[in-house]
Amino acid sequence: MRVMRAVSIIAVMLLLAVNALALLPAANAFQPYLLSAALALGLVVLATILAGRGSKHTASATAEAVRPMPVPMHASNADAEIVSFLATLQAKGRLVDFLMDDINAHDDAQVGAAARVVHAGCKAALEEHFRIRPVREESEGSTVQLAAGYLVDEYRLLGKISGPAPFSGVLVHHGWKTDTVKLPRIVRSSDRLPAIAPAEVELK
Repeated sequence: MRVMRAVSIIAVMLLLAVNALALLPAANAFQPYLLSAALALGLVVLATILAGRGSKHTASATAEAVRPMPVPMHASNADAEIVSFLATLQAKGRLVDFLMDDINAHDDAQVGAAARVVHAGCKAALEEHFRIRPVREESEGSTVQLAAGYLVDEYRLLGKISGPAPFSGVLVHHGWKTDTVKLPRIVRSSDRLPAIAPAEVELK
Protein backbone atom coordinates (compact mmCIF):
# COMPACT_ATOMS: atom_id res chain seq x y z
CA MET A 1 0.00 0.00 0.00
CA ARG A 2 2.84 2.43 0.81
CA VAL A 3 4.63 1.62 -2.48
CA MET A 4 1.49 2.28 -4.51
CA ARG A 5 0.95 5.59 -2.73
CA ALA A 6 4.54 6.67 -3.44
CA VAL A 7 4.24 5.69 -7.12
CA SER A 8 0.98 7.63 -7.37
CA ILE A 9 2.54 10.77 -5.85
CA ILE A 10 5.58 10.61 -8.15
CA ALA A 11 3.39 10.07 -11.20
CA VAL A 12 1.20 13.06 -10.29
CA MET A 13 4.28 15.26 -9.81
CA LEU A 14 5.68 14.18 -13.18
CA LEU A 15 2.30 14.79 -14.79
CA LEU A 16 2.22 18.34 -13.42
CA ALA A 17 5.79 18.95 -14.62
CA VAL A 18 5.02 17.70 -18.13
CA ASN A 19 1.90 19.86 -18.33
CA ALA A 20 3.92 22.89 -17.18
CA LEU A 21 6.54 22.24 -19.88
CA ALA A 22 3.86 21.92 -22.53
CA LEU A 23 2.63 25.42 -21.69
CA LEU A 24 6.04 27.00 -22.36
CA PRO A 25 6.45 28.63 -25.85
CA ALA A 26 9.83 26.99 -26.34
CA ALA A 27 8.25 23.56 -26.01
CA ASN A 28 5.98 23.87 -29.07
CA ALA A 29 8.24 21.58 -31.10
CA PHE A 30 8.04 18.92 -28.38
CA GLN A 31 4.36 19.44 -27.63
CA PRO A 32 3.18 16.14 -29.25
CA TYR A 33 5.76 14.22 -27.22
CA LEU A 34 4.86 16.09 -24.03
CA LEU A 35 1.15 15.40 -24.58
CA SER A 36 1.93 11.71 -25.10
CA ALA A 37 4.01 11.68 -21.94
CA ALA A 38 1.21 13.43 -20.04
CA LEU A 39 -1.28 10.86 -21.29
CA ALA A 40 1.02 8.02 -20.29
CA LEU A 41 1.57 9.45 -16.82
CA GLY A 42 -2.17 9.99 -16.45
CA LEU A 43 -2.74 6.32 -17.27
CA VAL A 44 -0.10 5.39 -14.68
CA VAL A 45 -1.85 7.48 -12.04
CA LEU A 46 -5.24 5.98 -12.93
CA ALA A 47 -3.86 2.45 -12.88
CA THR A 48 -2.18 3.07 -9.53
CA ILE A 49 -5.40 4.41 -8.00
CA LEU A 50 -7.45 1.49 -9.31
CA ALA A 51 -4.83 -1.01 -8.13
CA GLY A 52 -4.91 0.56 -4.67
CA ARG A 53 -8.67 0.25 -4.52
CA GLY A 54 -8.52 -3.32 -5.77
CA SER A 55 -5.98 -4.24 -3.13
CA LYS A 56 -8.21 -2.72 -0.46
CA HIS A 57 -11.14 -4.77 -1.67
CA THR A 58 -8.92 -7.88 -1.89
CA ALA A 59 -7.55 -7.28 1.59
CA SER A 60 -11.06 -6.73 2.89
CA ALA A 61 -12.28 -9.91 1.18
CA THR A 62 -9.27 -11.82 2.52
CA ALA A 63 -9.95 -10.50 6.02
CA GLU A 64 -13.56 -11.57 5.73
CA ALA A 65 -12.46 -15.00 4.52
CA VAL A 66 -9.89 -15.39 7.30
CA ARG A 67 -12.22 -14.11 10.02
CA PRO A 68 -13.91 -17.15 11.61
CA MET A 69 -17.59 -17.34 10.90
CA PRO A 70 -19.70 -17.01 14.03
CA VAL A 71 -20.93 -20.40 15.13
CA PRO A 72 -24.71 -20.37 15.60
CA MET A 73 -25.50 -21.15 19.20
CA HIS A 74 -28.11 -23.83 19.43
CA ALA A 75 -29.43 -24.69 22.82
CA SER A 76 -28.79 -28.28 23.83
CA ASN A 77 -31.69 -30.67 23.38
CA ALA A 78 -30.74 -32.48 26.59
CA ASP A 79 -32.78 -30.15 28.78
CA ALA A 80 -35.84 -30.59 26.55
CA GLU A 81 -35.41 -34.37 26.68
CA ILE A 82 -35.22 -34.25 30.48
CA VAL A 83 -38.44 -32.24 30.60
CA SER A 84 -40.01 -34.72 28.18
CA PHE A 85 -39.15 -37.67 30.45
CA LEU A 86 -40.46 -35.75 33.44
CA ALA A 87 -43.66 -35.28 31.45
CA THR A 88 -43.76 -39.07 30.94
CA LEU A 89 -43.49 -39.64 34.70
CA GLN A 90 -46.28 -37.14 35.19
CA ALA A 91 -48.49 -38.71 32.54
CA LYS A 92 -48.00 -42.29 33.75
CA GLY A 93 -47.60 -41.81 37.50
CA ARG A 94 -48.73 -38.26 38.28
CA LEU A 95 -45.29 -37.77 39.85
CA VAL A 96 -45.19 -33.97 39.58
CA ASP A 97 -48.70 -33.69 41.02
CA PHE A 98 -47.65 -35.86 43.95
CA LEU A 99 -44.37 -34.03 44.66
CA MET A 100 -45.74 -30.51 44.22
CA ASP A 101 -48.81 -31.15 46.36
CA ASP A 102 -48.83 -30.33 50.07
CA ILE A 103 -49.19 -33.83 51.50
CA ASN A 104 -49.44 -32.45 55.04
CA ALA A 105 -53.03 -31.53 54.20
CA HIS A 106 -53.88 -35.22 53.71
CA ASP A 107 -53.92 -38.13 56.14
CA ASP A 108 -51.58 -41.10 55.85
CA ALA A 109 -54.19 -43.28 54.16
CA GLN A 110 -54.71 -40.73 51.38
CA VAL A 111 -50.95 -40.25 50.91
CA GLY A 112 -50.44 -44.03 50.84
CA ALA A 113 -53.15 -44.52 48.23
CA ALA A 114 -51.66 -41.76 46.06
CA ALA A 115 -48.16 -43.22 46.50
CA ARG A 116 -49.34 -46.55 45.08
CA VAL A 117 -50.56 -44.84 41.93
CA VAL A 118 -47.29 -42.89 41.60
CA HIS A 119 -45.22 -46.02 42.24
CA ALA A 120 -46.98 -48.16 39.65
CA GLY A 121 -46.97 -45.49 36.93
CA CYS A 122 -43.39 -44.30 37.43
CA LYS A 123 -42.06 -47.87 37.62
CA ALA A 124 -43.74 -48.62 34.30
CA ALA A 125 -42.15 -45.50 32.77
CA LEU A 126 -38.68 -46.47 34.05
CA GLU A 127 -38.98 -50.02 32.75
CA GLU A 128 -40.12 -48.69 29.38
CA HIS A 129 -37.17 -46.33 28.87
CA PHE A 130 -34.32 -47.89 30.92
CA ARG A 131 -32.94 -51.31 31.69
CA ILE A 132 -32.24 -50.94 35.40
CA ARG A 133 -30.42 -53.54 37.48
CA PRO A 134 -28.51 -53.59 40.78
CA VAL A 135 -24.82 -52.73 40.95
CA ARG A 136 -24.30 -55.66 43.34
CA GLU A 137 -26.40 -58.81 43.26
CA GLU A 138 -25.66 -59.80 46.88
CA SER A 139 -28.27 -59.25 49.56
CA GLU A 140 -27.99 -56.05 51.58
CA GLY A 141 -26.13 -56.78 54.79
CA SER A 142 -23.72 -59.17 53.06
CA THR A 143 -19.95 -58.73 53.21
CA VAL A 144 -18.54 -57.70 49.85
CA GLN A 145 -15.08 -57.13 48.47
CA LEU A 146 -14.01 -54.17 46.32
CA ALA A 147 -10.97 -55.04 44.22
CA ALA A 148 -8.37 -52.50 43.13
CA GLY A 149 -9.56 -50.56 40.10
CA TYR A 150 -13.25 -50.73 41.02
CA LEU A 151 -15.54 -48.25 39.24
CA VAL A 152 -15.72 -45.28 41.57
CA ASP A 153 -19.04 -44.04 40.16
CA GLU A 154 -20.70 -47.32 41.12
CA TYR A 155 -19.70 -47.22 44.79
CA ARG A 156 -19.91 -44.80 47.71
CA LEU A 157 -17.62 -45.78 50.56
CA LEU A 158 -18.95 -45.16 54.04
CA GLY A 159 -17.33 -45.33 57.44
CA LYS A 160 -13.60 -45.25 58.12
CA ILE A 161 -11.56 -45.31 54.89
CA SER A 162 -7.82 -45.92 55.04
CA GLY A 163 -5.34 -46.89 52.37
CA PRO A 164 -5.98 -47.96 48.80
CA ALA A 165 -8.22 -50.79 47.53
CA PRO A 166 -8.95 -53.67 47.90
CA PHE A 167 -11.63 -52.99 50.51
CA SER A 168 -13.93 -55.24 52.49
CA GLY A 169 -17.22 -53.99 53.91
CA VAL A 170 -20.93 -54.53 54.47
CA LEU A 171 -23.33 -53.87 51.60
CA VAL A 172 -25.73 -51.22 52.90
CA HIS A 173 -27.47 -50.60 49.56
CA HIS A 174 -27.01 -52.63 46.38
CA GLY A 175 -27.13 -49.54 44.13
CA TRP A 176 -28.70 -49.17 40.69
CA LYS A 177 -27.29 -48.81 37.20
CA THR A 178 -28.49 -48.95 33.62
CA ASP A 179 -26.85 -49.89 30.34
CA THR A 180 -29.79 -49.11 28.04
CA VAL A 181 -31.57 -45.79 27.55
CA LYS A 182 -34.47 -45.44 25.13
CA LEU A 183 -35.59 -41.84 25.56
CA PRO A 184 -37.24 -40.15 22.58
CA ARG A 185 -34.99 -37.66 20.78
CA ILE A 186 -36.44 -34.17 20.65
CA VAL A 187 -35.58 -31.45 18.12
CA ARG A 188 -36.27 -28.08 19.66
CA SER A 189 -37.95 -25.59 17.37
CA SER A 190 -37.60 -22.69 19.81
CA ASP A 191 -35.76 -21.65 22.95
CA ARG A 192 -38.86 -22.40 25.04
CA LEU A 193 -38.89 -25.68 26.91
CA PRO A 194 -41.92 -27.93 26.38
CA ALA A 195 -44.61 -28.06 29.05
CA ILE A 196 -44.42 -30.85 31.60
CA ALA A 197 -48.17 -31.22 31.61
CA PRO A 198 -50.68 -29.06 29.74
CA ALA A 199 -53.31 -27.19 31.67
CA GLU A 200 -56.66 -28.93 31.27
CA VAL A 201 -59.62 -26.69 30.46
CA GLU A 202 -63.12 -28.08 30.18
CA LEU A 203 -65.15 -26.08 27.68
CA LYS A 204 -68.82 -25.41 28.33
